[in-house]
Amino acid sequence: MRASAPTHLVPAPGLLARDRAALVVVDVQEAFRKAVDRFEEVAHRAGVLVAGARILHLPVIVTEQYPRGLGKTVPEVAAHLEGVPRLEKVVFSAAQAPGFDLAGRSQALVCGIETHVCVSQTVHDLLARGVEVHVAGDAVSSRSPQDRELGLSKMQRAGALLTSSETALFELLGRAGTEEFKQIQGLVK
Repeated sequence: MRASAPTHLVPAPGLLARDRAALVVVDVQEAFRKAVDRFEEVAHRAGVLVAGARILHLPVIVTEQYPRGLGKTVPEVAAHLEGVPRLEKVVFSAAQAPGFDLAGRSQALVCGIETHVCVSQTVHDLLARGVEVHVAGDAVSSRSPQDRELGLSKMQRAGALLTSSETALFELLGRAGTEEFKQIQGLVK
């Protein structure tokens, strides 16, 4: 006798779940364009994550570190932020920025700049609050590749889960054959 498939599956540990996750975009700003290694890829991937999060109706939190000096969020990301406020900050951790709120979500998917400073401090603060943190490794960077790698390693040792933007979006999607699937598939191609 075959067991019937459950009608409601609980997500496996370590996977992002749409009803638990929020996207945190840390400081993908214009002044970093010429200084940060792999900036164009990071900006593109962050934009894809924001567009995907909007399709999936996830809360999106965007920060800007001292925007008067470092500029606004880059167009590759900003194009998908209609109606999403940007939190200005001078602290390194986005989680300590005034107005930062995961909207009751227990998971955070984090991307941004710089991996070893603002991203790392944000991730560590979220982990300390009991949030399950996933870091999109293809959507973070630093001025030097070494600092990026050190930042990723430190976050992983602290308990963050490393992922990619595509992996994260398909985990959040959970199934094919829907209009959302077609939209997400179009984003990652």
